[in-house]
Order: sequence, then C-alpha cells, then structure tokens
Amino acid sequence: MTLLESLKKYTTVVADTGDIEAIARHRPQDATTNPSLLFHAAQMPAYRHLVDEAGQLALKRGGSPAEMAAEFIDRLFVLFGCEILKVVPGRVSTEVAAALSFDTPATIEKARKLISLYEKQGVARERILIKIASTWEGIRAAELLEKERIHCNLTLLFSFAQAVGCAEAGVTLISPFVGRIYDWYKKEQGGAEILPDQDPGVASVTRIYNYYKKYGYKTQVMGASFRNVNQIVRLAGADLLTISPDLLDQLEKTEGVVDRRLDPAKAQASKEERLHLDEKTFRWMHNEDAMATEKLAEGIRKFNSDAKHLEDYARSQVTQKVA
Repeated sequence: MTLLESLKKYTTVVADTGDIEAIARHRPQDATTNPSLLFHAAQMPAYRHLVDEAGQLALKRGGSPAEMAAEFIDRLFVLFGCEILKVVPGRVSTEVAAALSFDTPATIEKARKLISLYEKQGVARERILIKIASTWEGIRAAELLEKERIHCNLTLLFSFAQAVGCAEAGVTLISPFVGRIYDWYKKEQGGAEILPDQDPGVASVTRIYNYYKKYGYKTQVMGASFRNVNQIVRLAGADLLTISPDLLDQLEKTEGVVDRRLDPAKAQASKEERLHLDEKTFRWMHNEDAMATEKLAEGIRKFNSDAKHLEDYARSQVTQKVA
C-alpha cells in the first residue's frame, strides 16, 4: 500500500492545481484553483482551446478593455472548473479576487456571478466552492452566501479567531495554511528547521479540528499549503487535505501505512473553551496573533499580485482578438 492510498482511508484528498492532466492522474475527490495556478495552466498548449473560448466570450460581452479582461478571467475560471469537474467526482474551488477581500457586497456579487456562469454550463452549485479570504468582511459575505446555498471555502486562514469566526458563520470549508505558518516560525527562529512533532502549522490545524469536532460545527477543515510529506501524514484524519502534484507524487511513490492522527472521538478531550466572537473581539484576537496578522496581509498582497499577472494575460488575449 502507498502512503496516498492509506491517507485516503481517513481523509478526502484534494488536488491543488489547475493542471487537469495531473488531477486525472492522481484521482483526488476534489480540486482547488487560484489565479497563479490558472495562469500557469493557461500557458499549456493542452488548454489553449479554453483560453480561446474565454476570449471569445469576453469579446461577445464587450465593454472597456478592463471589463473584457475581467469577463475573460471569470469565464476562464469557470471553463477550467467545468473541465476539472469532468475528472473529479466532487467539487472544485473557484476564487474571488483578493482585491475584494475587504468588500463584502462586491464579494457576494462576484460569487453569485460565478455560480450563475457554472449553472449556465449545467453544473450544480453543490459542486462549487467559492474561495474567499477569511477576513471579517469575507466571513460576513460567506455567511450570507451559505444561506443562498452558495458554498464557500475560506482561505488564507492563519489564526484561531478566523477559524472560530468561520465556524460561527456556518461556512462549508476552511483552508488553514500549514506551510506558511511553518515558514513564519522558522524565520522567527533564525531559519532553523523545526522538529516534525513541534510543527506550528500542524499544531494550528489540529487545534482547529479538535475545536470544531468537540462543539459539533459542520464546517470542514482542509489543511493546505504543505512544505513536505511529514506535515501531511501528521494531519491524517483531517476532513480534507489539498496537496500539490509534487507531494501527491511523493505520497503515491512511497510504500507505507499512515496512522490516523485526527479523530472526532479524541477531539472530545480538548480543553478549549467555546467562543462567540463579535467584530471587535474577532479583530482584537486576530491582531494579537503576530504571525496570523502578517501572513494574512502578505497572503492577500500575494494573491492580488498573482491575479494581476492573470489580468495582464487576460488583457493581452482580449487585445489580440480585437486586433
């Protein structure tokens, strides 16, 4: 048995890539995408037809170059998502632009549009997760969207306050960033490697998982942003884990058995007190976590930078077709 086969006994495996061939090869349940992954996938000859179709749909919409570029991106996300859903039995996560991270109404509007585009392609909303940054504003948007049966994946999650806020809002899924948490603490310690049993990213996800299971929250925990296989196997039993193709390859090529680390029954022993967070308490609690404050801000900037690369690409595609 391989580590990947063993892991799948306890945890839903999600492919973190826009490369449909890689997704088909590893046979995950779900898949996630983001502007950076989509930008790289769009350069591959195998997906040129999707790029061309998105360009034609953007031209058909018309408007200014900026409006057509935005339409191109929305269409490209949905076209890739539809292709991915042909090879995974579950769901695909489609991201709302990081530039909307502090704008609740605009996030809601974009999520509704993406769902509408999917439904016009014949894809049920139950198969889509709208990916939103877990700011206070993003959480509020997700809370309303969930009431419309638009299911949400709250990303860039680093603090316990964010996790509690998401659970209280009734979001479908959260994506705590294991690797980025690890990176921050490693840098704080002068670059020295942290022992696997002291990994702060793994500890963060374990704490959140135990809290959710102890108090009966329906929100699922999907560990994300892994740096090595060890982090993955130490979170066996998490509801979901989203894993890059490189690490999926390592898991698939390594013989062995993964022991379950996270378990709802064991979570009952958690000593964590139940919290209820209003906006002021949420913001203060998050602010008190230096790592989470820095990584959330940095993550939004990076996601926005990635989106700008995709936007520049979109403008070039639309401009070529106009010419």
